[in-house]
Amino acid sequence: MGFFNKLFGSKQEEDDNMTQLNIGIILGSTREGRVSPQVGEWVKEIADKRGDANYTIIDIADYKLPLLGEAGGDASGAAAWSEIIAAQDGFIFIVQEYNHSITGALKNALDYLREEWNNKAAGIVSYGSVGGARAAEHLRGILGELLVADVRVHPALSLFTDFENGTDFKPKAVQEDSVNQMLDQLIPWSKALFTIR
Repeated sequence: MGFFNKLFGSKQEEDDNMTQLNIGIILGSTREGRVSPQVGEWVKEIADKRGDANYTIIDIADYKLPLLGEAGGDASGAAAWSEIIAAQDGFIFIVQEYNHSITGALKNALDYLREEWNNKAAGIVSYGSVGGARAAEHLRGILGELLVADVRVHPALSLFTDFENGTDFKPKAVQEDSVNQMLDQLIPWSKALFTIR
């Protein structure tokens, strides 16, 4: 028994390693006056109470990514973006709806990488006039192409009921339950996909 534990590791060791998943909370907007940082902090507070993973807010605005294929730009920002995404085991995308889709900044950030996204899981928290539902649906198609498995539960925040004046984030109590239900799916999927990377 001792020999096999040394060779293959014990089930307990495997479970202990899996409890330290890294989940990146990606802020999908870069515009001035955005509310995604408020939503991201709220999701992180809920997630941190669970103690089931290391949750980190990742703000794509910090990386100053040029448009993919354009000359110039900061190569160090692109390298840092690759490094932070590669270090994650799963993601929570904070998605706002722009013209029935995701922001150009988020699409650009997704397109910048390939293997760093592969075989990981993701949850989506969206907001907009109809809860950001159309943006979330567009994002699901993109994630599928990047081999990211998105979970079913999708907290959808309304600009009319979860924000005051469209800017001050004050979510209804039921939304916290929705975030936890999403995480209940995201964590096991992230663990499962960890085993094939």
